[in-house]
Amino acid sequence: MTDEEPDIARIAALLGEPARSAICLALCGGRPAAAGELAQRAGVSAQTASNHLAKLVGGRLVTVEAVGRNRFYRLANTDVARVLEALLVVAPAPRPTHQAAKGEAFRFARTCYDHLAGRVAVELVDALRRRGWLRRQKEHFLLTKAGRRGLTDFGIHVVQVGLARRAFARPCLDWSERRPHLAGALGAALLDRLLTLRWLERMPGTRTVRLMPAGRDGLLRHFGLTGAGWPSG
Repeated sequence: MTDEEPDIARIAALLGEPARSAICLALCGGRPAAAGELAQRAGVSAQTASNHLAKLVGGRLVTVEAVGRNRFYRLANTDVARVLEALLVVAPAPRPTHQAAKGEAFRFARTCYDHLAGRVAVELVDALRRRGWLRRQKEHFLLTKAGRRGLTDFGIHVVQVGLARRAFARPCLDWSERRPHLAGALGAALLDRLLTLRWLERMPGTRTVRLMPAGRDGLLRHFGLTGAGWPSG
């Protein structure tokens, strides 16, 4: 490494510790969490978790906000989430366990920071592209006129979303599907709308989201997903 290059070794060292990587992955859902919850997720004591969190905050991977006597942690920004998701793509697959059903649910639908990920998210992008609502344009997705009309009718304020100071619509490589789902401001707005309609429901203490019966019917009807091979429950 030269003096002109960023110090990636420092970031790698922070993420290379299993408890710290577990803490960061627990925060990948985009929601803040207290130190006690993160300690439980990482399988370490409260004091050990506090020490790890101090290092992650110092390394600018995590931020902390005081609310009264409580302190809540979240990933510093979407760039950190993207790095973690990219690492998941190349990481070895987990060994099968007795909790295989939970793993299948996680791979089917989960949050990736502030947008939807998993099989249902990838199939949603495929459906939007089949309908001509989205087009891939190098490192971005282009929302077509038909897409703007369709998503506006769905209740997303597309013009307002476009004013956000971030990428509007970009592909994010899904680590479990190895194909892109929708990230950026539009991806976040779409997830928010699906949650508001109660088509999806967050599962407490995890990034997994449950596809509700109304969501199953709505995705098939409104976006043209096939639902082939989806879990029954």
